[in-house]
Amino acid sequence: MIKRALEAKLVEALSESPAVALLGSRQVGKTTLALGLSKKSFNKDIVYLDLELDSDLAKFSDAEAYLGRLENKLVIIDEAQRAPELFRLLRGLIDVRKRKGEKAAQFLLLGSASRDLLQQTSESLAGRIRFLELSPFTVEEVKDSTFDLERLWLRGGYPDSFLANSEDASWDWRINFISTYLERDIPLMGPKVPAARMKRFWTMLAHVHGQQLNLSNLGKSLETSHTTIRNYLDLLTDFYMIRQIPPWAGNTKKRLVKAPKVYIRDSGLLHTLLNTPDLESLLGHPILGASWEGFVVENILSRLSSKWCYSYYRTSAQAELDLVLEGPLNQRVAIDIKRSVAPKITKGYHFACEDLKATQKVVIYAGTETFPISGGIEAMGIKTFLNSLDH
Repeated sequence: MIKRALEAKLVEALSESPAVALLGSRQVGKTTLALGLSKKSFNKDIVYLDLELDSDLAKFSDAEAYLGRLENKLVIIDEAQRAPELFRLLRGLIDVRKRKGEKAAQFLLLGSASRDLLQQTSESLAGRIRFLELSPFTVEEVKDSTFDLERLWLRGGYPDSFLANSEDASWDWRINFISTYLERDIPLMGPKVPAARMKRFWTMLAHVHGQQLNLSNLGKSLETSHTTIRNYLDLLTDFYMIRQIPPWAGNTKKRLVKAPKVYIRDSGLLHTLLNTPDLESLLGHPILGASWEGFVVENILSRLSSKWCYSYYRTSAQAELDLVLEGPLNQRVAIDIKRSVAPKITKGYHFACEDLKATQKVVIYAGTETFPISGGIEAMGIKTFLNSLDH
């Protein structure tokens, strides 16, 4: 069993807030994490309800009466976005119990689609709920070895994929996961998009992984409108399948690229969409550098606290930073990401650091040692950089 880095934060949130929403894509481990919570952490019994089960859904035919019987318990409601009418009721129950002196750990809502859950809870439970996002396994959660890091990069972080007994079993799981999402999950919770069309679009995004979005080109390839492409992007973003990185928006006299960059969030799904089943085929694939970049970016952003903002920087003259982190103490971290174990710095990186007046210059590479590079730049491995975020 791999201990999840979010566990301590989840326990803390449940001790401070009457309702917590744990969000993330399907099969990412939300239910396992929630059911692994110890009664000792809250001094309460735990009741688990899965709204995809008809038997549990039937209990909500008179939800007020049913939930009223579960006072002084932590109620976990899985796939909560399937019953949006619950949120208004939860607000009333929370307020009643608050007047009785009950302050924390009443409801834990698990959701696989951010858009639906956020829309409902933001209106009904404002000021009464805390949101947390569970990502697939990260670098910090797997064993400290080169083998495990490369396996995480190749297979991705979904528990059933990463922990599979063989590469073939991991590959088969990812193939089935993509098919299920296209044929069942997206139609169930989102607009009715033909599975074949969405698969084609998803694969197209994999081919431009790590690049600036060109909605017009994507629209032409799919023979559909700019607006429809934007809707597809938002849909996959809502389901935690892709991440859009905004361009840096600070003050500069340089002409900046204004389109966001897009990444497939899980590297294992990226490799499946590009039909690269093993490390040898990945190392010979043109996506190699962009795949590693996306893997590093996702691990960093999954680790960042809400005090940090992120973006990327690129000018029309090709001065570029893969990632810019801006922190609470006027920190501005300029990050370049290299797959090489002997990273070489481009002039564009130096120019970009000057443009942004970076307070810290970092190159994250595929090795593990930390060493200085001329110009005040420090090269380090991904784990070392993630640990530095604590300081």
